[in-house]
Amino acid sequence: QVQPVESGGGLVQAGGSLRLSCAASGRAFSGYGTGWFRQAPGKEREFVAALSWSGTMTYYADPVKGRFTISRDNAKSTVYLQMNSLKPEDTAVYYCARRYMARQTMSALGYDSWGQGTQVTVSS
Repeated sequence: QVQPVESGGGLVQAGGSLRLSCAASGRAFSGYGTGWFRQAPGKEREFVAALSWSGTMTYYADPVKGRFTISRDNAKSTVYLQMNSLKPEDTAVYYCARRYMARQTMSALGYDSWGQGTQVTVSS
């Protein structure tokens, strides 16, 4: 399996914005949906957002609806997560992964080829 590479994390004040990128090499993610998950210290990994290969279907966890936007540029083999109005509770390591099971879109069970993650820290 080919691991994607996440980038774009950092330290931001509450109310600020960050854009995360998930870059997959070659055609490893071609034809697959992609998802973003996050894991805060002491907590389980949780679903954040996902979208289909075509980009026409998007999914968001309730805590991020209206603040985060997922998109993709298939020509660049890259998926983005635009995060606005960030809150301290958004602090976590953010991971992207390839969705291989559409019926498990909001569960980590539906994904493989996980990246190493990128740290997002939101200060109050």
